[in-house]
Amino acid sequence: MQPLERYASLLSDFDAFRAACDRPLPSVVRVNTLKASVERAREALDAEGVAYEVTDWHPGVLRLDERGPGTSWPYFHGWLHGQEEVSALPALALDPQPGEVVWDACAAPGSKTSQIADLMDDTGLLVGNDNNLGRLSALRHNAERLGVTNLAVTNQDARNFSLKPFGDRTEQPERIEAFDRALVDAPCSCEGTIRKNPDALDRWSLEHIKGIVGIQKGILRRAIQATRPGGTVVYSTCTFAPEENEAVLDHVLREEDCEIRPWEPPEGFETDPGVTEWKGEEYDPSVQLAHRVYPHRNDTGGFFCARLEVMT
Repeated sequence: MQPLERYASLLSDFDAFRAACDRPLPSVVRVNTLKASVERAREALDAEGVAYEVTDWHPGVLRLDERGPGTSWPYFHGWLHGQEEVSALPALALDPQPGEVVWDACAAPGSKTSQIADLMDDTGLLVGNDNNLGRLSALRHNAERLGVTNLAVTNQDARNFSLKPFGDRTEQPERIEAFDRALVDAPCSCEGTIRKNPDALDRWSLEHIKGIVGIQKGILRRAIQATRPGGTVVYSTCTFAPEENEAVLDHVLREEDCEIRPWEPPEGFETDPGVTEWKGEEYDPSVQLAHRVYPHRNDTGGFFCARLEVMT
C-alpha cells in the first residue's frame, strides 16, 4: 500500500498534494524575541547577506533562500531558531500567557517548547517533559542557546506524568490539575514529514499506526487530567492519518470532561477542517474544528492541530 494514496478521498486536488509531498521542504527560521526583535534579526540577516522571505502569515517566521538555518551568527547567538514553518502553529493555538504554568508533554528537541517560552516572555513556569533521555540533551542545549530560563525539564512517560518524583507510577496517577495549559505534540507515524525526510514512510504500516494510537490517547488524556478546569490543551501531530488525529480526539471527548474549541490560524495560513468519518468510523462532529494542514496549501509539511478546553 502507498500510504499517501489513502487520502485521495479527502482531497479534490490530490495530484497537487502528491506533487507537493515530492518537493524539498523550504529552510525556515523563527525569530527568538527573547534575544532580538524581529526587526533586529532581519537587519542582521541583511548585513550577513542571507536572503530570506517573510512568510505571509507571521512576521517572525522567515524562509531562507539558500543557506541552512545554522550557518549565520544570528543563529549561533540565539536570535534565530530553525523550525519547520507549520510547527509554529501549536504554540500559537496554545496561546500561553506570561506568568502561567504550562506543560509541554513531549518537548524534545525543543522548537515548540522554546517558542512557548518566548510567548510567555520567559516568565511563569514551563515544564518540558520527554520520555527519551537522549533527546533531552537537545532540549537543554536549545533552551540555553535561546536564553530560556523559565524551563524545568522532566524525564517521564507522559501517560503517567506525576508531580511526585519518587511516587509509584505503576498505576494511573491521580488528576493533578496543576497546569494552566498543556501541549501534546504527540509521537506519530510522521507522514507529514516526508518533504524533510524522504524515507519517512519506508517503514510505514497500519500496524504501526494502530500501535501508536494507544500512546497518543494516553498522553492526551493525561494532559487533560493535568490541566485545571477552564485551561487549554492543544493536540498536534505531523501525520495525515485520521486514526491518529480525529479518532484520538473522539476518544478523549468520550473519556474525559473536555470540549474542542474553535481556533483560527493567523490570516494567510490555509487549513482544512477535521474529518468526521473515515473508513466506516464516525467521529464527534466537533472534530471539524480541528485543522488539517496539507503540504500544497502553504508549501509546508503536513500537520494536524486542535485546541481543547478542560471542563469542570
